[in-house]
Amino acid sequence: MAGDVICEKIGSCGLITLNRPQALNALTLNMVRAISTALGDFESDTGVACVAIRGAGGKAFCAGGDIKTLYDLGKAGDYAGQLDFWREEYRLNLRIKFYPKPYLALTTGIVMGGGAGLSLHGSHVVAGENFTFAMPETGIGFFPDVGATFFLPRLPARAGMYLAVTGARMSCGDAIAFNIAGVHIPSARHGALIERLARGEPIEEAIAAEHSPPPASALERHWNLIARCFAGPRLSDILRSLDEEAGAGSQFAGLAASAISSKCPASLAIVLRQMRIGAAMDLAEALQTEFRIAARLARRNDYYEGVRAVIIDKGHRPRWDPAAIEEVDALDTSSYFAPLPEGELGFGASAEAAVRKT
Repeated sequence: MAGDVICEKIGSCGLITLNRPQALNALTLNMVRAISTALGDFESDTGVACVAIRGAGGKAFCAGGDIKTLYDLGKAGDYAGQLDFWREEYRLNLRIKFYPKPYLALTTGIVMGGGAGLSLHGSHVVAGENFTFAMPETGIGFFPDVGATFFLPRLPARAGMYLAVTGARMSCGDAIAFNIAGVHIPSARHGALIERLARGEPIEEAIAAEHSPPPASALERHWNLIARCFAGPRLSDILRSLDEEAGAGSQFAGLAASAISSKCPASLAIVLRQMRIGAAMDLAEALQTEFRIAARLARRNDYYEGVRAVIIDKGHRPRWDPAAIEEVDALDTSSYFAPLPEGELGFGASAEAAVRKT
């Protein structure tokens, strides 16, 4: 019986398949460990020229971490168990970023949270036609992690801030227009791409042979509005700009403001600081910062209230603390970013050496 991760060598290609389609390929700690082991095996195998990762089932590449398991661990007071997951997941994200062989993410369907960490840090990101990307964590009292502190501030037109505070979704066309994905290859051609890689065809040539023009981006027409409205240093500045645009007739701005107003105020305050400081961080620094934040949010009730209301009870409105969106600007988030007295996220000598080479 196949496991939750299937790792196989097909010719010159090391292929990893996330095989938990009934859970939208949500990541468990055992899956993180299996992927890490496979990457080590493929790295040392001189017959493997590249690695490809995909999700089974067609509906999702990976919808994120297994939130219910993390919720249950926290409710039971097993914060160490939660940190084990985030520690190993974040280390895997860094490993993917500096993997010495081409790493190709074949993304189709939902790519959220932990799925972004498995794909966006790779050397090549291919998007299928039904690709749907989002970082919706502020809606459950958490924050965009898996390196989002690094990659979101680097998107053009303040799109990273837009995605982080609204939890909005991007289509395939949007993702390519805003540099989330690199190229569109129809999902029906992903198998053919793997066959090319298995035959030893260079990855750039294989991608060029299979790629298609991306679908149109509905979000791209709002490029300038996003750049203007999400440039403000405070949430009140962003909301004021959106309200002005909505008053001038922009339905998009009105929907964005409404989305922000439904999110966890404490999470939004953290995100505002994340997006300000992340552009100056390398990925290792970003992940270390996220580990600090995750360790502290795991002990706040907002996370458990958000998961309960949105995921467990489905559709209920969370009771945030503080509750008012107007309080975001006044919240002091410095303690979430401070070093952890009980131990920081470490990466090991080999990973740190890889970071220093860049």
